[in-house]
Amino acid sequence: MSKLRGLTMVLCVFALGACGNFKSHSEIEALNEVQAVGSPFTQHLADEYRAFANSEMNEMLDYPDALHFARKGLAAAAGEVVMPEPISDWNLLPHHMEELGTARGRMIVAFDLGAREVAPQQSAVAQARFDCWIEQQEENWQQDDILHCKNQYLEAITALESMIQPYMPVPVPAAAAPAIPAPMALPEPAEPMTPDDAMYLVFFDFDSSDVGAGGQNVLDAVAQEVQSRSLSVITISGHTDSSGPKSYNNKLALRRANAVRESMISRGVDASLIRVESRGEDELLVQTADGTREPANRRVQITFE
Repeated sequence: MSKLRGLTMVLCVFALGACGNFKSHSEIEALNEVQAVGSPFTQHLADEYRAFANSEMNEMLDYPDALHFARKGLAAAAGEVVMPEPISDWNLLPHHMEELGTARGRMIVAFDLGAREVAPQQSAVAQARFDCWIEQQEENWQQDDILHCKNQYLEAITALESMIQPYMPVPVPAAAAPAIPAPMALPEPAEPMTPDDAMYLVFFDFDSSDVGAGGQNVLDAVAQEVQSRSLSVITISGHTDSSGPKSYNNKLALRRANAVRESMISRGVDASLIRVESRGEDELLVQTADGTREPANRRVQITFE
């Protein structure tokens, strides 16, 4: 392990013998005994990190990572909203960094859309499986474990995106969210969402216009919604991140929008209702400097009129 937190623990082990083991055990024991408080999301997240930390210590014998995730579990148990692992904290190959960056971007957008409040347990599972995936991917030798964590994350985020779309169609500004979200039940809208309020997001890999598994799942939900409404226009807007020339990004955004258009038509949506447009890098969902690869900005937005 080459991360700073891992280096600290390794130095401790070499210098003081069993101090690393002792520290890991003591904090994992504390996590095993603590009574979680806070929102439903932080309580479920504490449970997920508890299981993960114990597995890292008892099955993988990976004491530095066991300590790291036990600390995240203790913070969650105290009601803190801890974030998924930053990509930059792990030593990854470039293609793994890109793949995990896209996966993290999907999750952050889902969280910004209110997933932690709407589906707290599913959100906790998605975050913990992502952290498991990135930890295993850095080690990059236990392929079965990598695929297990990765596939569980993909299942969780795909299900999560379907769960939040009907309830949280637009992003919630960070400033409007409480530091510790109050417990809340799954929303039950008093009346159907109006067409003007609906927005669906399909995300794309870097420099790609292929609609992935998560996007196909979103389009299934869109097609069902279209069939239940009387609509005049369905607008499909293609977007990119800020990396690459602006002229190229305009074309890439259009390819993404047209890929979604074809997928919707294949699901029975009337082509005459669909309006396609390219916004390129002009309307970033996450504001970045020019030339930045940001997974959350590589998207298509679908809105109704």
